[in-house]
Amino acid sequence: MQAVRIVAGTALPLDRSDVDTDQIIPAHWLKRVERTGFGQGLFSNWRANEPDFPLNRPEYAGASILVAGPNFGVGSSREHAVWSLMDYGFRAVVSPRFGDIFRNNSTKTGLVPVMVEPEFGEALLRAVQADPKLEIVVDVEQRTIAAPKAELQAFFPMDDFTRHRLLEGLDDIGLTLRHADAIAEYETRRPVWMPTVATT
Repeated sequence: MQAVRIVAGTALPLDRSDVDTDQIIPAHWLKRVERTGFGQGLFSNWRANEPDFPLNRPEYAGASILVAGPNFGVGSSREHAVWSLMDYGFRAVVSPRFGDIFRNNSTKTGLVPVMVEPEFGEALLRAVQADPKLEIVVDVEQRTIAAPKAELQAFFPMDDFTRHRLLEGLDDIGLTLRHADAIAEYETRRPVWMPTVATT
């Protein structure tokens, strides 16, 4: 995955709480065999049935940050929810609370989950609704989120390991490959009777 240090841009307000992964990416989209193209299915039921849904409104086009209500990403463990958000163009999601599995999937893919106090989340949501061009800056290194024009700034919690992964662009494969020399050295001493995986 790509390293993430700063996410800066406009935001899309999703004034809904308890948004689950089936609402983020409906189940019929899960038949795809690739990890790309899921942006088309992002919130597809709401987009199809609600003409005024934020993703249908031109003033929010190009937003790279999603500002949502509490309990975003609850429900099933489908990684597709994260893939659809990123494929659509979002690089960070702001919410007072995330589903644990969704948050974990996000940090392994490069989507920054920014957990804020409910009062800050509400103020930011209202500020974005009032000004679709409001710029928001998420700083992973400093663990801060700010909307200077709206005079909003806060720290957000992120453990050191997750912060390191995002700053270095390390998904699970990347973490493993950091030990490639040790793995190769082990393989030279591995007993011949142990199972092997064909490489050709």
